[in-house]
Amino acid sequence: MAYIDGFVVAVPSINKEQYKAYAKQCIDIFKQEYGALACKECWGDDVPEGELTSFPLAVKAKDDETVVFSWITWPSKEVRDIGMQKCMQDPRFDPLKSPMPFDGKRMIYGGFEVLVDE
Repeated sequence: MAYIDGFVVAVPSINKEQYKAYAKQCIDIFKQEYGALACKECWGDDVPEGELTSFPLAVKAKDDETVVFSWITWPSKEVRDIGMQKCMQDPRFDPLKSPMPFDGKRMIYGGFEVLVDE
């Protein structure tokens, strides 16, 4: 059964093209080298600010930032675990060597078992 990694980040709006290039580079690595089936990067277009909970609140988005919602589809949790372990050891993902165009400390993420797929 497929497995999903989901991510939400706040990206400075002026970094949209930089983020897009960064995401494409990451997607190539995940798909070509780590076994991911698909990756989606979605730039926030209609992401309301909530009072108790919301995407912007979750990532502490600032007025000049846009919320990005992303996910990676893996063939299984086992493939994901191996792929993510490789990612953590890959110098191309080291923020000191390859800076991210967003504040990674405010990223929320998690792994999800697919419950319904239609």
